[in-house]
Amino acid sequence: MAYLPWRDIELPEIDLVSLAFDSPYSWANDATILHVDAADETNYINKYQTRTIIKRLAYVLRHQFGIGRAALYQDVVTCMATNQILLPTVFFGIIAAGGVYSAASSSLTPFELSRQLKTSKSNLIIASEDTLEVALKSAKECGIPLDRVLVLDSANHQRGLRDTVQPERNYLKAACELDWARPTDSDTLEKKPICLMFSSGTTGPPKGVMLSHKNIVAQSLTWQATLRDSLNTAKPAKIGKDLKNFKYGIVAHLPAAHVAGSQGYFMNGTMAGGTTFWMTKFVLADFLHYTKKYQPSHMLSVPSIYLQIINSPDVTDHFQSLVHAQVGAAPMGPGLQRLGQEKIGCYLNQSYGLTETSASLTMTPWYQNDTTGGVGALLPNSRLRIVNDNLEDVVEGQEGEFLIKGQIVTQGYYNNPEATAAMFTPDGWLRTGDIGLRRDGLFYIVDRKKELIKYKGLQIAPAELEAYLLSHENILDAAVIGVEDPKVERNEVPRAYIVRKEDEKSCLITEQEVKDYVKKSLAAHKQLRGGVIFVDNIPKSSSGKILRRELREHAKKERLQGKLSKL
Repeated sequence: MAYLPWRDIELPEIDLVSLAFDSPYSWANDATILHVDAADETNYINKYQTRTIIKRLAYVLRHQFGIGRAALYQDVVTCMATNQILLPTVFFGIIAAGGVYSAASSSLTPFELSRQLKTSKSNLIIASEDTLEVALKSAKECGIPLDRVLVLDSANHQRGLRDTVQPERNYLKAACELDWARPTDSDTLEKKPICLMFSSGTTGPPKGVMLSHKNIVAQSLTWQATLRDSLNTAKPAKIGKDLKNFKYGIVAHLPAAHVAGSQGYFMNGTMAGGTTFWMTKFVLADFLHYTKKYQPSHMLSVPSIYLQIINSPDVTDHFQSLVHAQVGAAPMGPGLQRLGQEKIGCYLNQSYGLTETSASLTMTPWYQNDTTGGVGALLPNSRLRIVNDNLEDVVEGQEGEFLIKGQIVTQGYYNNPEATAAMFTPDGWLRTGDIGLRRDGLFYIVDRKKELIKYKGLQIAPAELEAYLLSHENILDAAVIGVEDPKVERNEVPRAYIVRKEDEKSCLITEQEVKDYVKKSLAAHKQLRGGVIFVDNIPKSSSGKILRRELREHAKKERLQGKLSKL
């Protein structure tokens, strides 16, 4: 049985740039200030200025670097720039030229960036000053001429796209413009990639997820429809906020190289007619300052950042302007969700999605308060099934793998037909690899299918253990993996990696105390038989997901060293 959303909407046959900058679907007008430098509120661009810069970038990319000249949506341009107000113009400018935007995390090493460049066959890099060294090293490794490594700069009112060979050359100074390509045929809109978002690589090397015009248009309009429904339905007395003069605003603190960041910061503000205030990187003290200063109405973040907010004694009335807060990228336990909601003073709801679904697949309406750990209801135009290992639908309330269909679903992985084939069922449903269930109209995520710990035939969800551990007053952060059971062959036992809080009492917490805490409330098969390891930090991707692969490698090396010491 396929679960349906509360409603579907009609989607236009339109390209992404036109949707945002030349259609009535965008709630922003030409005077709307879309992007502001959070460190300098006088440094901003409105919609008219943004459109102009996009056309100039499109001209430069087409006529100076050949992007889109031979054919539309074949030439890949890699962008490895930290957050700044010109970053959205690069995204749209590459697409406007007929190119493919490939997002690269600013935290990549030269090896990692080179691997991504080779996978995407990109031969043009746009970096920022702080990522330039890595970009240049990777360009040399991949045989990309250094004059095809450009530097983006919008700090201190700069509007620069500079040549690294001739730094005095600023491509954005020229006034020439190129109107963007406006395909209307469904084949191009649905199947040609305009954006590559690389998966976090939690189970292996990152893969380039291909997103089309149709994918991102569908994501943008279904999100906007949910916002419209929420604003029209919400009762001020219920949510404690007056929505009569609602104005969308958000502080951009997540990396835009992740799909939630790019959708949340490049598209959503434009579609909602509001302003995005850009932080170069996340620092809690700065984030609190900017949130209080700019009074945003919406917040989108990840569990690890909400955890910092919950544990910070500096948080007082910083979030009083928020109408709604959203958490994604990883599951958040009900206890932590309630604490977060109390701390920020508005509804904090979970959403669920994948890079392969162009960002959000589910969302809780803004007027609905759910602190049960649910990830909300389906967004319009999508379908979801929950199946067992034989791809048979399970009954409601029973756990199974989520399968997805809809206009937000990717066509597959770039230049990787084997991985693409494995991602879909024979009848075309996207296999998410996530285990969950549906109850009382809401969906719940249990864990990643590949991350479930198998103990004597029983399955243990690391996310459940992590959520419970984080409810301990002395634990700042936690991650759980399965390690080899020394007593039973081909059996796994849970091991917890713990970050203590920094106060004097928390520093004294022991392994046995952590084990006793789990024993007090959780079933026998969920006990920490693999031990407790205290660490300084939990390895996470730029989007806030726990990198269990690194923890498993650590455990594997430890096990090997133990065996060698016995020889």
